[in-house]
Amino acid sequence: MRNDLILIASADRNWGLGKDNKLLKRIPEDLKRFSELTRGNAIIVGRKTLESFKDKKPLPDRINIVLTKDKNYYCEGAVIINSIEELFNEIEKINEKVFVCGGATIYKQLLPYCESALITQIDEEYEADTYLVNLEENSNWTKTDVGDWQESRAEVRFRYVEYINNRQTKQDCE
Repeated sequence: MRNDLILIASADRNWGLGKDNKLLKRIPEDLKRFSELTRGNAIIVGRKTLESFKDKKPLPDRINIVLTKDKNYYCEGAVIINSIEELFNEIEKINEKVFVCGGATIYKQLLPYCESALITQIDEEYEADTYLVNLEENSNWTKTDVGDWQESRAEVRFRYVEYINNRQTKQDCE
């Protein structure tokens, strides 16, 4: 089973992800980075996250995998998966990188299978209704890189922080 998934998310100081199925803050520079990192690869999203995309359509130039409990869900251009077991069977066939892109339920389900996390840390606190697990307080995760604070055209400070899953490292050593 693959355990090299890459979690990618944007979170505020409280690890808030979004509100009302929207990002807390759209940061153009971060959206560009997300596009550059995920293009040509596979992304795993939940149904609500997919429906938050422009025109509720899959992102171009990527394998879009939607993990949903709804067995009748259909979206042209996306691979629809209804269970974790089915998901892992599907991603075993993929040679490209696989990014876990949300929402909160998907992050929580797949966090143990991620080898790394690419977090855009927003230097603000927003009203949120969905949250990411706080990787700072999770002993399975270690911060490996912290970028410099940047000022966005959207008038918010942010930086890129990378984490690695300690369990992955331990398994590699065994």
